[in-house]
Amino acid sequence: MLPVRSFRAAITNLLASLAGIIAIAPIYLLFANALKTQSDANSMSPEPPLSLQWSNFATVIDQGNLVIAFLNSALYAFGSTILGVLVAALAAYVLARRRTRWHQILYLSLIMGIALPTNYVTLTKVMQMTGMINTQIGMIVLYAAMQLPFNVFLIYAFIGTVPRELDEAAYLDGASPIRTFRSVILPILTPVLVTCGILNILNVWSDFINPLYFLNNSDNWPMTLSVYNFFSQGTSFSGAGGSNWALVSADVVLSILPVIIIYIIAQRWILSGLGSGAVKG
Repeated sequence: MLPVRSFRAAITNLLASLAGIIAIAPIYLLFANALKTQSDANSMSPEPPLSLQWSNFATVIDQGNLVIAFLNSALYAFGSTILGVLVAALAAYVLARRRTRWHQILYLSLIMGIALPTNYVTLTKVMQMTGMINTQIGMIVLYAAMQLPFNVFLIYAFIGTVPRELDEAAYLDGASPIRTFRSVILPILTPVLVTCGILNILNVWSDFINPLYFLNNSDNWPMTLSVYNFFSQGTSFSGAGGSNWALVSADVVLSILPVIIIYIIAQRWILSGLGSGAVKG
């Protein structure tokens, strides 16, 4: 029996290692070629750079207008995440604790938004009527609303595992429903709230379609549109030898680096939150 278990463990480790290599390989290629010269990076080879060309990042930041784009992406990602997760937590708490027929219909109608495609014709009309098109606040509200169905779905299921006795105990102590949610329920929801926050940030940061539809002013463009505009211009990263893939790689690295850092940091919060939640349960 022991050799069989060892064989299964070896196969599992091998598959996990292959999956890790497949996931890391594209990121490594981007980082390696972002630090090469134009001639060395044109082949997009996996060899490490002979000399580190840190000036590629300075060129991309200067010519690609990435500072403003970075601030816009951060505003959209974190603003919509805070708003969307908070509203979803409040809605999920009410729907999970008051399971009347009306609330069940409302919950099912809400989570249908996970599968239904976005109607951009109607959405554009709504954005125009509300005066939120081509505005930063409009993008924050739009992203928060688009993430709401999935957030409610996750938080609703998590609240279902929280004992109702906690609510009853808080009520007996004289706490209002809002105070019960803020002081008792919200801390317990830390794992699922962090999970929703990470997924929201990743989705908003990498989104390209919605800014393309609803943002015409380049001052409001996020990283995705600025990177696309930098590529489409062509004058800043092309030369006699063809496209400058060193600058292309540097541009992409700068656009994905914040997401990688956020994910690595937030992953620790998820693990600690799950551990504390398991102890409390």
